[in-house]
Amino acid sequence: MDRLQCMKVLVKVAETASFAEAARQLHMSPPAVTRAIAFLEDSTGARLFVRSTRSVKLTSSGARYVDDCRRILADVDEAEASAGGSHATASGVLTVTAPVLFGQMHMVPAIAEFLQLYPGVTARVLLFDRIVSLVEEGIDVAVRIGHLQDSDQTAIRVGSVRRVVCGAPAYFERHGIPLIPSDLAGHVTIVSTGSSAPLDWHFGPDGTAVTLHPRMSCNTMDASIAAALTGWGLSRPLSYQVTRHVAAGQLRTVLEDYEEEPLPIHVVHTEGRHVSAKTRAFVDFAVQKLRSLEL
Repeated sequence: MDRLQCMKVLVKVAETASFAEAARQLHMSPPAVTRAIAFLEDSTGARLFVRSTRSVKLTSSGARYVDDCRRILADVDEAEASAGGSHATASGVLTVTAPVLFGQMHMVPAIAEFLQLYPGVTARVLLFDRIVSLVEEGIDVAVRIGHLQDSDQTAIRVGSVRRVVCGAPAYFERHGIPLIPSDLAGHVTIVSTGSSAPLDWHFGPDGTAVTLHPRMSCNTMDASIAAALTGWGLSRPLSYQVTRHVAAGQLRTVLEDYEEEPLPIHVVHTEGRHVSAKTRAFVDFAVQKLRSLEL
């Protein structure tokens, strides 16, 4: 059997979690899909899926193999495009990752606009509040907030964001405004445990740390912001996450003179001699778009 075609079938089954749906999308018969997966399982000597009457799930070996297949198929597509003289034409599947709220607010609209300009490109958007491996996840472009570790990736700085303390006007009417970081000991605080925000709040310029005893802990930053909007307590999101709320007067930032150094924002992609046309085009587009934002 054609091993590359079988890999395409494997990836589609993994994406749809269904042999029947993969067959429909690939215009194949269900038995042909089953034979393709069986061929790969025989070739690798590993079970790739666990099947039941209700679900199809990748095994741990299958998940690793699917990631490898995605990279192999992308390399083959790129090689064929280059050999055919279409290397300069952006096409294929573009995979982009970003932090959840930043992705929802800024990257999804930018990607939609990019797809209008490049009809040959389709997008796969992965939003996580954690760092994911570009190579292991088959990601073309990532937006990273924070200081980068040394790596073999190309990073282009596009801006910066601040970590801000904020609350609703109604909260400050009841509890007063903290003027220095130590004043927070007498205030109600809300922390996010699902983001990179620390439980101890650090302030500049000398790195003063304030140990919190939060009344509420949320596993996402948007939940922490929602709690602050009720006037119940103080949250500490990144500036871009509350821009619209501050502009509307729903939230007010405090302790601006004690903020830490801003966190850089980078557009990141894997280095290599043969960066795909879609990646080059999107990086150029995203850099210009993000640098125009007021974060």
